[in-house]
Amino acid sequence: MCGIAGAYFWPDGGPLTDRLTKILAHRGPDGSGRYDHRAGESEVHLGHRRLSIVDLTETGAQPMVKDGLALTYNGELYNSPELREELEASGVRFRGTSDTEVVLEAWRAWGTEGLHRLRGMFAFGVFDERTGALTLVRDQLGIKPLFLVRRGKGVAFASELKALATELGGSLTVDDTALVASLLYYWVPDGRCAFSEAEKLPPGSWARFRPNGDVERGSFWSLRQVAEEGAAYEGDFDLNAVIEDSTRKHLMADVPVATFLSGGLDSSYLTALAAREQPGISAYTIGFRAEDAKFEAMPDDLMYAKKVAAKFGVDLHEIEIAPQVLDLLPRMTYHLDEPIGDPAAINSYLICTAAREAGVKVMLSGMGADELFAGYRKHLANKIAVQYQRVPGLVRRPVESLVDRLPVATSKRGFRSVRFAKRFLSFAELPEETAFRRSYTMYDRAELAGLLNPDLAGAVDDVITEHADTYHDNTLSDFVNRMCLADSRLFLPGLNLTYTDRSSMAASTEVRTPFVDIEVVKAAFRIPGDQKIVKRQGKMALKEAALSILPAEIVHRPKGLFSAPLRAWMSRDLAPLVREVTNEGELVKAGFLRREALQKLVDEDASGQQDRSKHLWHILTLEYWYRGAVAARTT
Repeated sequence: MCGIAGAYFWPDGGPLTDRLTKILAHRGPDGSGRYDHRAGESEVHLGHRRLSIVDLTETGAQPMVKDGLALTYNGELYNSPELREELEASGVRFRGTSDTEVVLEAWRAWGTEGLHRLRGMFAFGVFDERTGALTLVRDQLGIKPLFLVRRGKGVAFASELKALATELGGSLTVDDTALVASLLYYWVPDGRCAFSEAEKLPPGSWARFRPNGDVERGSFWSLRQVAEEGAAYEGDFDLNAVIEDSTRKHLMADVPVATFLSGGLDSSYLTALAAREQPGISAYTIGFRAEDAKFEAMPDDLMYAKKVAAKFGVDLHEIEIAPQVLDLLPRMTYHLDEPIGDPAAINSYLICTAAREAGVKVMLSGMGADELFAGYRKHLANKIAVQYQRVPGLVRRPVESLVDRLPVATSKRGFRSVRFAKRFLSFAELPEETAFRRSYTMYDRAELAGLLNPDLAGAVDDVITEHADTYHDNTLSDFVNRMCLADSRLFLPGLNLTYTDRSSMAASTEVRTPFVDIEVVKAAFRIPGDQKIVKRQGKMALKEAALSILPAEIVHRPKGLFSAPLRAWMSRDLAPLVREVTNEGELVKAGFLRREALQKLVDEDASGQQDRSKHLWHILTLEYWYRGAVAARTT
């Protein structure tokens, strides 16, 4: 895993590339390099920061230049051995053992037509000295990031937005609609960028820039098409074998590999499979201060993690999350690139930091299983909502009135069941797409519009329309798989893969996600929704596969949460900061947020009648991000 950057047809592109690459040093502390070459009437410059994982020698150094091609590459290619063997059979001679060289030679042999054959996570830039063209590529599922800014014929690109924002900040403007989207979702969707002049290369796509100013774009993989082909699949397959194969491939490394182990199904499944391949493998798990866990009514995940570790001979490391939140908040906001309101990023960062201090560079995560196999509570809740709508109104109304009066917390503890009930009733009677959006986003349309400057009402409508367009952009007849597809296109790349990449790379650690693999994705969408949610059990197809190696008490345990004790933090550590941001924050001063509406959120949370902790946490992250963006424009 690495950091890449570059400039093409850009004034002072060489020094700019050096500065971009320097900002990405945390992504690759093991080495750096730069490549320069003429491109028509101008130049190309490619920069690289290396985190050595496969082929630790100089033959894996980058940018890699060979026979007229230059490559700066960030990622891991899990089918590298198979592609290497095929290329060697056609006459290619390799200098080293890195997967970087395999990508370079695959590009030479097949170009964009061969991109769909790459199985892994990657973002790269490849320059052809003969044609003077620069091509940028991003992996099928959007695991690895790639940001770019275009000017005239030129383009500057980097693995992280913060590099471009730092160096070009004076010429970049905040995209208000992207910030509105972040308030709705608590992250910025992958199709938008926090700065108007910047963009994210879409997953499964490429962009080619030529010396004459022509730009070509193309896609080489479609998640929607995979889901629709899966719906038509009629054969049999062994899901456990697919996941076992993916896990085995994701263990490929010349350095130690460890796992996240929360004690939940996904991480336990991967850890058990990994331990079978690498006996004695290390795993890392988190716990919270006892008073925080009690206040948040959090399940005892650590108990299950210990059981899995003992059964499979895993070397388990326990990390207590009792962070200095006031210190971590601005640091994490900087590393996350865009405003992201999920505190799980802190957990990921602290685990990866502890692992890195112990000499571990690579970790496996169970990320993606919930999206693909319908494991979130919202999936089951939306199915139940369809049944709830059939209940007579005379029965529903008294229940709703009772739940509305119940508190979500007292001064000593929170009530998760009440929070869930209130959340369910907020969307239970809505149409399908609206209900699904409301089941996992922060506000309904009126609430969001009421929080913002009235001039942003059109942006609110745009963001909501975009969600509807994405949700309906398929021909699936299966309700559950429609939700899984929407999550895999929105929630997974926009939030989970984003915070995982930034928080882990901030600790100079690579996180791999065996469930977010093109073969696992194909298998997941071959499974009908009624085999994913059975009665009141989500993720049933995955649970049945996991029973081949895990005991039933782990497979069927209550779902845990890879989150943080937000309500405890808000009522204690962060209460003064919330007051400051509400009354004197830059977003309020700029007129983006309405002070009165913000104060209402604070009051509702403090009274215990509504759980607004996630809303307020995201507003804090948005505030810190905005302060940084304003500072970049004035320096």
